[in-house]
Amino acid sequence: MKKNKRSSLQDIADAVGVTKMTVSRYLRNPEKVSESTRTKISAAIDTLGYIANKAPDLLSNAKSYSIGVLVPSLTNHVFAQVIRGIEDVTGPAGYQTMLAHYGYNPEIEEKRVEYLLSYHVDGLILSETTHTDRTLKMIEMSGVPVIEIMDTHHSPMQQAVGFDNVKAAFDMTTALLNKGYRNIVYIGARLDVRTRLKFQGYSDAMLAKGYTPKSVMTDQASSYSLGAELLQKARTDYPNTDCLFCTNDDLAIGAIFECQRNNILVPSQMGVVGFHGHDIGQAMVPQLASVITPRYQIGNVAGRELLSRINSDLDTSINYKQVIDTGYIVHLGESV
Repeated sequence: MKKNKRSSLQDIADAVGVTKMTVSRYLRNPEKVSESTRTKISAAIDTLGYIANKAPDLLSNAKSYSIGVLVPSLTNHVFAQVIRGIEDVTGPAGYQTMLAHYGYNPEIEEKRVEYLLSYHVDGLILSETTHTDRTLKMIEMSGVPVIEIMDTHHSPMQQAVGFDNVKAAFDMTTALLNKGYRNIVYIGARLDVRTRLKFQGYSDAMLAKGYTPKSVMTDQASSYSLGAELLQKARTDYPNTDCLFCTNDDLAIGAIFECQRNNILVPSQMGVVGFHGHDIGQAMVPQLASVITPRYQIGNVAGRELLSRINSDLDTSINYKQVIDTGYIVHLGESV
């Protein structure tokens, strides 16, 4: 896929009405440029989607044989399998993976995207579907193919590979209601986009059956110990709680451990459900109920699709499937 001609220092200078040297000085030492000129240059950079070039000029319009992969966390087990799926495709094809994380922060994601594009990566795999305006502009101006992974609920920037988080949470909640649970509490952490989408699906299912959605939320990072804390908070806030629907397996496993410490029988006294189907949850007793997501497959498909678009000489805007839904499995295990 042919890359767009990127905005240059001269383009910025022409837009502002200053010399190329002034723009260069602004980028190196902004305080050496007058405030009014700084404001104009900054606005032009945003408008034109300018990205500093850290690659040699000779390589600027050539393939770099590298792809950028952005993940929200390097400690989240979910993305380990996704990355393995990507690299099992890209590695044999001769591509290097440039990995960056952004802590679920769109402004940090913007900086990471700018950095990766400055090295002329041939494509990007992003783990979010919401981005800053400047991120979108930089990607548009670069012309590189982009795939967003892990959710298909929203319309993608270009192409999405994953599953519908709202529908997955809706289906799991419906399954819990069908098993007889009525006082289901949603447990959420970080409050990132996917956590909110799952809460939406849970709430839709509860309301559809005439029940009131209840939740215990925190912006803290997920952990087993946090799952234990949120179980106790749910029991305090909602004494009739009979089931927890946790936004991920870490919280759910921590909640089960806390139940065992307090002699609360799972599932007869408390049902517990996670999300993603990690191996530890499937190996523990009782086996964790969870929405099992095909994380390796998501990475593998995303890698194949991205390489196909990078290496296509055609107008790929009409040659690729915009949304690839990998599906999920509602697994009730032994904890409900």
